Amino acid sequence: MTSFALRVQCDSRRGIVSAISTFLADQGCNITDSAQFDDAETGNFFMRTSFRSERGLGLDELRNAFAPIAKELDMDAEFFDEAVKRKVVIMVSRFGHCLNDILYRWRIGALPVEIVAVISNHMDYQKVVVNEDIPFHCIKVTKENKPEAEARIMAVVEETNAELIVLARYMQILSDEMCSKMSGRIINIHHSFLPSFKGANPYKQAFERGVKLIGATSHYVTADLDEGPIIEQDTIRVTHAQSPEDYVSLGRDVEAQVFAKAIHAHVRGRVFLNGNKTVVFPPSPGSYASERMG
Repeated sequence: MTSFALRVQCDSRRGIVSAISTFLADQGCNITDSAQFDDAETGNFFMRTSFRSERGLGLDELRNAFAPIAKELDMDAEFFDEAVKRKVVIMVSRFGHCLNDILYRWRIGALPVEIVAVISNHMDYQKVVVNEDIPFHCIKVTKENKPEAEARIMAVVEETNAELIVLARYMQILSDEMCSKMSGRIINIHHSFLPSFKGANPYKQAFERGVKLIGATSHYVTADLDEGPIIEQDTIRVTHAQSPEDYVSLGRDVEAQVFAKAIHAHVRGRVFLNGNKTVVFPPSPGSYASERMG
């Protein structure tokens, strides 16, 4: 039996859960996992439900049958096949720890994505990418050619039908136009020292200040640099006995793990935008091997 999922977002009101569960039961579907959140502050309601179609109904049949309910409750509803991998474009500069981690998790099946291209403004990781039979595009970016470079980047995204861009330490600021066009479909990763330690060598700055926690933040990209809705965060403790190099090494480990969790949550439809924040439902039992790999 095919496993589908339904994502729902709407204003909070009585009867939503009942309407969804009754609909699925009437269509011969068996719910296997469900999570919901009613935000009392904003009045928004969010729900994600996994289910199996025991009658063999397809996505189009389910969408058409559910349309009157979605209209009545004024909800945004999305049905999708959980077995279909989302198409992803990775962008990277010269720090390769997140790229290498994503490629490894993808290779062993722990990250359920289809990597359709890797774009870089340098040639450092061409061989690594090509050896995985993934198309590699080197698109140099300067102040003078930035609009042209972004147009080439968007051409790759559109030609591959990519649904998500992941900035695996891509050290270029995207234009407001690109951020707006790809709103909710670009994920970034960075250390969590901002705004305290900006600029070059943030880990050295943290070491000199005696920081005891190193962290990483993954978020959606908006025109406000490094201030988009947060998807995932984590920290690791450091001590006075560790060197600046230890800080860097540990920080990169945290970045890679946080980034993988954020990407996984997005492609599995577990993340909902809620104003400047996100609602992130936990993974279904057994659905996220990479979170357990460390």
